[in-house]
Amino acid sequence: MTPQERAERSAEAMWATDSASKWLGLSLDAIGPGTATMSFTVQEHHLNGHRICHGGYIFTLADSTFAFACNSYNQVTVAQENSITFITPGQPGERLTARAVESAKSGRSGVYDITVTGEDGRKVALFRGLSRTIKGQNFEETS
Repeated sequence: MTPQERAERSAEAMWATDSASKWLGLSLDAIGPGTATMSFTVQEHHLNGHRICHGGYIFTLADSTFAFACNSYNQVTVAQENSITFITPGQPGERLTARAVESAKSGRSGVYDITVTGEDGRKVALFRGLSRTIKGQNFEETS
């Protein structure tokens, strides 16, 4: 199995049971070894009292993208620590896209950088996720 096939199978297995991402209207747009891209359109129920996208939804988009990227090796991997910096607001009706890139991976630890952008390409948020691999696989893989 190629690394790309493994990433795709891992994503399929995770997506099948990811009720939170589906309920929020996220879509998994691309997956690869150590990378993922997800997006969603800011709707009325995503808006805060300032009529901009609530930061919690932007964080969730970035966090879900981080999860798919760090689980792309078919090893169950969880978040150890996350941080986010909000730069510009997400606007009503706008499609936000999060792209995750693996910055470092050693042993059971990984570092992933996720950039959330607006439709015009501006940076909405920068997210860094630290991962920890635990026991288990996302799908049964035979040698």
